[in-house]
Amino acid sequence: MATELNKKIVVVGSGQMGAGIAQVAADAGCEVSLLDVSIEAAKAGRAKIEQKLNRLVKKGKFSALEVETLLNRIEAADSMQVASDADFVIEAASENESIKQSIFAQMDKFAGEDTILASNTSSISIGKMAAVTNCPEKVIGIHFMNPVPLMELVELVRSDATSDQTYSTARQFVEALGKTVITSKDRPGFLVNRVLIPFLNEACLCFADGVGTAEDIDLGAKLGLNHPMGPLELADLIGLDTVLSIAQVLHRDFGDDKYCPAPLLEQYVDKGWLGRKSGRGFYDYR
Repeated sequence: MATELNKKIVVVGSGQMGAGIAQVAADAGCEVSLLDVSIEAAKAGRAKIEQKLNRLVKKGKFSALEVETLLNRIEAADSMQVASDADFVIEAASENESIKQSIFAQMDKFAGEDTILASNTSSISIGKMAAVTNCPEKVIGIHFMNPVPLMELVELVRSDATSDQTYSTARQFVEALGKTVITSKDRPGFLVNRVLIPFLNEACLCFADGVGTAEDIDLGAKLGLNHPMGPLELADLIGLDTVLSIAQVLHRDFGDDKYCPAPLLEQYVDKGWLGRKSGRGFYDYR
């Protein structure tokens, strides 16, 4: 359990990342509105949180009462009006620039005067999202790592317009969740994914070229580089569509062929092989 917080948080997007953010915020004592395009989608996101927590109860890591208390802090919602009195609204939608800009325009319309507008984007410019609002100084990137409840790191991303007050408040909030903060300028891929994605992409190229099996590539990284997961395992966990989206942003914004996505990665995404979430990626999870 992190430091007890008295904050109201709206998380926009109830998928894997949004649900994870909602869970850790509620665990820290925040009142959370988990918002999606429909109340059914939002309730489904909340139900997935409940399922994961119930598994942890069986393992003895949570008590049933702790889970009940945590879940009582998370409400499903389908209207941005819940943002009117929120301390933070955190966008956690698909890694698509136009979708995120549309959401930020709605966040700006309904959020309160003192509400901080944040994005969990992995690579898309915070400045571009801030540009569709009337308060760019209150916009910041709060990039949680996947899976959110387990990963200690959060990457704060400041655009040129982000105020010192917004950054300071966001940092205090994230640290109160029990996370460790690093800070990045608003550049393509920020810090973590600018380093990570070329590594994952190179592993895809090695696999496509038949240099080694997926198992050997991953075992090489785990035992030879002391990584907890191999690059292809990690790509499957992140989602191959997300890996591809970030690689495309890096390639487009830097204009450097070293960031060009591996053709095999594009082919897998085209076939719907997105990794763990679809049942198949570099490995078969069915």
